[in-house]
Amino acid sequence: MNNIKAILILGPTGSGKTPLGAICEKKGLWGANCFHFDFGVQLRCIAEMGENGNFFTDRETDFIKQTLETGALLENEKFYIAEKILFSFLINRQVTKKDLVILNGLPRHIDQAKEIDKTVNIIKVVQLECSPEVVVKRINMNSGGDRTDRTDDSLKKVENKLKIFILRTLPVVEHYKKIGVEKINVSVDTTAEKIYNLIEKKNSRISPGKELLP
Repeated sequence: MNNIKAILILGPTGSGKTPLGAICEKKGLWGANCFHFDFGVQLRCIAEMGENGNFFTDRETDFIKQTLETGALLENEKFYIAEKILFSFLINRQVTKKDLVILNGLPRHIDQAKEIDKTVNIIKVVQLECSPEVVVKRINMNSGGDRTDRTDDSLKKVENKLKIFILRTLPVVEHYKKIGVEKINVSVDTTAEKIYNLIEKKNSRISPGKELLP
């Protein structure tokens, strides 16, 4: 499936990845239809509502719940769970090579990135830049409108997520830089709508109805 193209949105918790992904899906990018894959939302749906029926075993569901509770990453031995979630998404949404997947929350460390590269072709990395102080403020204010009913927004959990992001997720940027993937840096001191407009202007090579260029 690695002929399916994707944009990876990277940023710490609370930086606005989900609102940005939602706008991309609603409006499309560079003439292509977009499908927003929000890994956190997928995990919470499986844990809270048991979606996907019998697609996951009870043990896998329990592990997902534990991952959400602790904020831990899926390491190599458990990454097959993430692959199952992504494959299910691509199939259920009927994503084709003419479409663009917006990856949000996956991959979160270099080993995950190397595995994801076998499934989708990441053509751009959008890095949302946000200081820890701004993260806490945005979460408390629910700036993106996507934090309602979240159970993982305590200060302790947010601080843990920020540490993991700096130590494990930021190196993913260098991974894609090494293989020639363009990075778009955006400060989050503006609205998701304006960030979307900035990204939309970054690529004029794609025309409506055409396949995305590598």
